[in-house]
Amino acid sequence: MDSPELRAEDRLVGPKSSLAPPPAPQKKPRQDKPRRRGYSFIGVVLRASLILGVAAVLAGGGALWALYRSAGSDLPDYSWLADYQPPQMSRVYAADSRLMAELAQERRVFVPVEAIPARIQQAFVSAEDQNFWTHPGVDPTAVLRAVMVNVEQMGTGRRPIGASTITQQVAKNMLVGADRTLARKLREALLALRIEQAMPKSRILEIYLNEIYLGAQAYGVAAAAQTYFNKSLDDLTLAEVAFLAALPKAPNNYNPLRFPEAAKARRDWVLGRMAEDGHITRDEMERARAEPIVPRPTRRPDTVAGGQHFTEEVRRELVSRFGVEQTTMGGLVVRTSLEPTLQVEAERALRRGLLDFDRRRGGWRGPVAHVDASATEWLPALQAVARPPGMLPEWRLAVALEVRDREARMAWLERPEPRGAPQPRTGTLFLDEVQPWARPVQNGRLGQPPRRLQDVIQPGDVVMVETLPAVAAQGRTPARPERLTIRQIPEVEGAIVALDPNNGRVMAMVGGWSFERSWYNRASQAMRQPGSSFKPYVYLAALEQGIPPNQLLLDAPVELMTPQGLWRPGNYGGTVSNGWVTMRSAMERSLNLVTVRLAQQVGMNSVADVANRFGVIPNMPRYLAMSLGAGETTVLRQAAGYAAFVNGGRQVTPTLIDTVQDRHGRLVWRTDQRRCEGCESDSPAGGPPNLTEERRQIADPVAAFQMVSILQGVVQRGTGTRAGEGLGRPIAGKTGTTDDYKDAWFVGFTPDLVVAVWIGYDEPRTMSIPGLPDADVTGGRLAAPVFRDVAAAALQSSPPVPFRAPPGTALVRVQLENGQTIMEAFRPGTEHAARPPSDPFAGGGGTLTGGSAGAAAGLDRGLGGLY
Repeated sequence: MDSPELRAEDRLVGPKSSLAPPPAPQKKPRQDKPRRRGYSFIGVVLRASLILGVAAVLAGGGALWALYRSAGSDLPDYSWLADYQPPQMSRVYAADSRLMAELAQERRVFVPVEAIPARIQQAFVSAEDQNFWTHPGVDPTAVLRAVMVNVEQMGTGRRPIGASTITQQVAKNMLVGADRTLARKLREALLALRIEQAMPKSRILEIYLNEIYLGAQAYGVAAAAQTYFNKSLDDLTLAEVAFLAALPKAPNNYNPLRFPEAAKARRDWVLGRMAEDGHITRDEMERARAEPIVPRPTRRPDTVAGGQHFTEEVRRELVSRFGVEQTTMGGLVVRTSLEPTLQVEAERALRRGLLDFDRRRGGWRGPVAHVDASATEWLPALQAVARPPGMLPEWRLAVALEVRDREARMAWLERPEPRGAPQPRTGTLFLDEVQPWARPVQNGRLGQPPRRLQDVIQPGDVVMVETLPAVAAQGRTPARPERLTIRQIPEVEGAIVALDPNNGRVMAMVGGWSFERSWYNRASQAMRQPGSSFKPYVYLAALEQGIPPNQLLLDAPVELMTPQGLWRPGNYGGTVSNGWVTMRSAMERSLNLVTVRLAQQVGMNSVADVANRFGVIPNMPRYLAMSLGAGETTVLRQAAGYAAFVNGGRQVTPTLIDTVQDRHGRLVWRTDQRRCEGCESDSPAGGPPNLTEERRQIADPVAAFQMVSILQGVVQRGTGTRAGEGLGRPIAGKTGTTDDYKDAWFVGFTPDLVVAVWIGYDEPRTMSIPGLPDADVTGGRLAAPVFRDVAAAALQSSPPVPFRAPPGTALVRVQLENGQTIMEAFRPGTEHAARPPSDPFAGGGGTLTGGSAGAAAGLDRGLGGLY
């Protein structure tokens, strides 16, 4: 039987002899290694691109990291935003709480986010940053969308769109600026991320809504609501809210008055976004889109008219006390002492006085301009004429179309409403309305009154006119339904201060004809000679030394030899001598020679001390000419000085500001520094509160009342009689006229009011004109009537109050030189102690030679007081 091995072998090699040896093993043939093929070109390119890409990524990442480190290393400090208060305008209020002015570099009203209606917040979020409440400060979705849109718009010339979030806008506006650079955008994004980590979303939105500029000088939503619609935030409609939210993109391009269609389109887009975000329904959106945009730009309906010089004085004081930034950006609430009604009346009184002087002394200074008066050209030509600064609101610029001997046809533009279109009107100017005041001025002299209207105006002349009430027919004069009169702005200026003598609160201040024409405040800034209105300080020095009011003093010529030459003062009107007169009579008649002798008797050191104590002329030189008012002071100082006579000799510091509060309502400054004992007590058992008097006593109370009594005589019998006409109450005061009639004064008072009035030219020059009486340019003629008008307006609703004599005053009935009897005030024990007549210049023949400090006249300063 065959073995399996043989059978297998047989099958493999065929039949073999069983005796054949097995085949020898054969070596495995050697196999050659496969041939290595070279790289293809595409593979090389791909590998190189991969390497370069990795390198570029690494390099870009390194550059970005360096840029990040560089931008992040000098980022501005943003931590202060947590306590940031946006710049807020300061408001100035009058004594009756009416708004006087707003002091601001940016018109802004700050409103906490809790007080901003939710719909306003939703509108701005929908319009500016839909994902505001969810993103971390930068919105990646918005960034990607902006990149895609900008790539599609490349080459179209369209402006690239942005992707700034509200947080980024806060960072841009508050910290990094608005320059268009990649570095700025990176810094803005980094700051936005950090701001979001440092403060809540509501705080960020509060800063944004109060800081954003919305056009028309309005910063923040509250100011914009007032500016465009004259509403508070709570009163805005949905359409108005959407309009405000449309403004941040381009406020000037969506002004509804200039671009109403663009404004409406942008507003409707905001409404659509609000509907998409679910803040409003589709019906609300449609109704709001149907509403027109009706701006109502009246912002300050209750602002006090007038008082600009007062307001500017308040602003200067605030700046000196709190600085410019706090004054204009600190949100201060300033309450002043201004009485608006009295202020308006004081301005009117001064303007009446200046116009009266100008019509009597100023002459006609010619037309404002000259234009083509043809029928087709006068309207555009008149519209092109600029309104002169200081022109009163009730005046109009009119052009003479036709001029005849006795009448002229005038044409002007009348505005029926503040915002209405001007309408042309015509009227007639008659010759008798310009006679006799419209006289030409030639070499400082007034010419003859005009005989024809052609002597005053010519066709084409543009003049200021005012419409006068109609007059009925009288005799041969026909009725005139509407009259015109020519007006011109006076060259002469003036100032008024009215204050309360008991506390120094300035209730009215007029610094000149018009703040529009000149910001210069002649009440507080102009240094002028007070003239004879200074004499009460000289006489007070005598009263304090015990000289009684009935002391006889010599009114006789005085000659003083000074280093500048011989000084011969004189009385007003050239009166040489009145002989022996009482101190009271000398003051009532404003006798210069008596004043000089009295100043020599009491000593100029005493007079200078009184002037210093009363704050009228600090550090006054010791010249006798100073006793006649040859020094310099201001209207405000004079009012405060006379106030010390009224209140019993206590120092008066004039104040315009009562209180100042910060934006949170905290009191930061108060003028009245008196201590109030019992004001904090809630129990009525302790009695009424008691205010402690802390003002300094600068004069003897009895002497101060004696001066009040003497100054009453000035108004009753002396140079100031015009001041008391028709008032029917106790009035005291003193006139003042300086050398060569350069200044006219009257300072008068009642127990509760002091009014100081000054009239003169800014550049001191005489108000006298050759050929006209000089009595018309004295303080009693120019300034006293203005005082009367102001006092009448201030006191019309109050009963007459007598001057109160202080304790220790002896009132004795005495007879005056004219036989009239009055109650004279004496210091106890001096009722019958009037000294024998004395003359400080006796023994020298009325002439004092040498150059003593007390007698030096100072001729270079002028005479001083005249009347």
